[in-house]
Amino acid sequence: MTIPDSLKEEYPFEPKRLKLSCGFEMSYVDEGEGFPVLMVHGNPTWSFYYRNVIKKLRGKFRCIAVDHIGCGLSDKPGSKYSYRIKQRIQDLGELIDHLGLERFDIVVHDWGGVIGLGAALKRFEKLRRVTILNTAAFVDSRIPARISLCRNPLFGKFLVQGLNGFAGPAAWMSVKKKPLSPTVKEGMLLPYRTWSNRRAVYEFVKDIPMHVSHPSFNDLLAVENELLKLRQRDVSILWGGKDFCFNVHFYDRWRRFLPDATAFRYQEAGHYILEDETESCCEAIYQMADYDEN
Repeated sequence: MTIPDSLKEEYPFEPKRLKLSCGFEMSYVDEGEGFPVLMVHGNPTWSFYYRNVIKKLRGKFRCIAVDHIGCGLSDKPGSKYSYRIKQRIQDLGELIDHLGLERFDIVVHDWGGVIGLGAALKRFEKLRRVTILNTAAFVDSRIPARISLCRNPLFGKFLVQGLNGFAGPAAWMSVKKKPLSPTVKEGMLLPYRTWSNRRAVYEFVKDIPMHVSHPSFNDLLAVENELLKLRQRDVSILWGGKDFCFNVHFYDRWRRFLPDATAFRYQEAGHYILEDETESCCEAIYQMADYDEN
């Protein structure tokens, strides 16, 4: 998949690729020089979601934004890939190690929370600072009815893959202050225009562990059990207050895990907080990376 001319102003990057041990190639943006800031997307976005952060930071920092396997410009392996949390944490870890990141900051959103923090906590001595954007990385019994519907074993696959009933609605449900422009909406949905290319979108929804019997439950719990380590690091939380998915319940849980984190709750912003609060969030992430400890 190539970036169409209509998106090259919004996404003016030349992504690189890495073949992982799982056998598939991961696409990732690697722009700028300086201290590395790793950005990890969720479902149903891709590195395009971080485009404005990259533009803001790349003059002073090395900006790395991944596309998970099955997402963005990475390989779309169909049924030949596991799509589980454990595999995705391994994939991201391989990229971190391949790039030789001796120290790095991380920014996580949505499913990027458990994947990004899962990989980073395994390399805790290399992790400097963390920015959390509307996500979870812990076991929780709450799930919005809309997402529960998409997990329905009878018609969830048809709804999400066939009718684009997850990525499509997210393009308008996830913003609250202003609609996405036609160009930005095109960019968000670019990798997910066909049934086969939406396989990862559906698999992400399926992989939410809601019960101890779920194959990914213990992997999610393992990440949760390491979260208190983040109290030893500088953490900021930037949160959209009108998120239909990761609502105030999840924000409050993060505040309990990380009571000393610097937290900004944007009351009118939605799940795609980087779209609703672009300038403020990009500046906050820049300041976090640029903070002088001395």
